[in-house]
Amino acid sequence: MLRSRFHAMVDENQQPRQGRSTGALIVRDACPACGATRFKQNGQTPNGTQQHHCKACPRQFVQCAEPYRSSEETWALIERVLRERISLRGICRAVGVGLKWLRGFLVHCVEALPDQLHVQPITGNADIMLQRLEVEADEMRRFVQKKANKHWIWLAMDVKTRQVLAFHVGDRSRRSAKRLWTKIPEAYRQQAMFYTDQYVVYAGVLPAAQHNAIHKLARRTTHVERFNNTLRQRVSRLARETFSFSKNLANQIGIIKYFICHYNLTRATA
Repeated sequence: MLRSRFHAMVDENQQPRQGRSTGALIVRDACPACGATRFKQNGQTPNGTQQHHCKACPRQFVQCAEPYRSSEETWALIERVLRERISLRGICRAVGVGLKWLRGFLVHCVEALPDQLHVQPITGNADIMLQRLEVEADEMRRFVQKKANKHWIWLAMDVKTRQVLAFHVGDRSRRSAKRLWTKIPEAYRQQAMFYTDQYVVYAGVLPAAQHNAIHKLARRTTHVERFNNTLRQRVSRLARETFSFSKNLANQIGIIKYFICHYNLTRATA
């Protein structure tokens, strides 16, 4: 469904507003944005193709272009490799797609994800299950654009199902902890026991009767800490000492959500 909608949109956008088809090439006789016929040469693209600039609007375009069409197998392959530790430019080189196209495809993938992160509902006797609910919460540090621009990824994980219940990207203040709390499903907020480290902001957000702040040696937050490591190993922009860091916070949040949704689906079928 997602691929069909995006593919239709790409095909529509790739049709030239002004121009003619010559074999496998599209020859534009006018600006594809405004239809003006007066344009001039304006340098070359990175691959050496002559580029033109419209005199009536800011649009730049290539006069002779080969229309790009991707197969369903390519779309499925890209959906898989986006969940692996490969940079966007690495995917472009390996699969043979353009960076601009890949970014647009990633945006549409993220927009189609549900806010509940594919968390499966609680099954069985509700009175019994609610008494057994346990959640681990933790945060990990990362940056966007430069190391001085730090932010923290807050996570809450069900101990039994290993599903990520909620996540939030923000600073390390009580405000971010509250945002994480509001994103956790209502059943967990009412009945679950929360295990965290001894960071003080949790005490002002989690109900005292449902909160157990423990030392790391007690090993009650090992699952969420292990998932932190999984994120760093599977999402290239979260790895330490890498050039694949995010330049935009929205893209960072989107790729994290994309991976978590897939992770929850695999946990549900495990």
